[in-house]
Amino acid sequence: MDWARFAEQMATMARNLLAQDSLTGTLQRITASATELVAGCDASGILVLHGREQGSFAPTEQLVTASDALQRDLGEGPCFDAARHPNGERVYRIPDLTAEIQRWPSFAPQANELGVGSMMGILLFTDADDFGALNFYSRRPGAFTAESELAAWLLASHAAVAFSSARTHAEMEQAVATRHLIGEAMGILMATHHLTEEQAFDALRRYSQETNTKLREVARRVCERGSPI
Repeated sequence: MDWARFAEQMATMARNLLAQDSLTGTLQRITASATELVAGCDASGILVLHGREQGSFAPTEQLVTASDALQRDLGEGPCFDAARHPNGERVYRIPDLTAEIQRWPSFAPQANELGVGSMMGILLFTDADDFGALNFYSRRPGAFTAESELAAWLLASHAAVAFSSARTHAEMEQAVATRHLIGEAMGILMATHHLTEEQAFDALRRYSQETNTKLREVARRVCERGSPI
């Protein structure tokens, strides 16, 4: 493998990732880069676990979504393990899904039926109850080598930084939007019920607590209906 060229490609990818204007765009660029830069990779996606919930993000093909769903249903698989065990192996690789795999005896043959010949799962991030893995798929058995594994790990390391930055930016944007929404709702309550600013906020907060509804949702209802009910 030409590592000098790969380093140049990684530098370009890093710049492209940071240039994305949304979290979705960043995730899509990550998985697209996986298919472009890692030898043998036909498809890629990001699997995220939040408690017992699972999500598939930026899949480059339907094959990825089907594989993630299979791992979720069976509770086993390389990408599933990479996300669930952040202190374990950094890479989970199945060289040949046509062979018997003792570690994932149920997943391997069914994934092969989906069209997966070999695959890898690499830890992308861990944050409290959230875990994410970057997944690499090939239709050919034996497509991923030790060099492929190293390249995938390097890509995932760069991607993790970009993902963290994009998620922080998205959270900040959401926080600002929520603040504006709450402010608008308070203004409506103040005008319609002749409340002070403090009273209006207390009304929103009290209804949020009593109904176990997020404050943002309560504010949205007020803005749409003039009332949280």
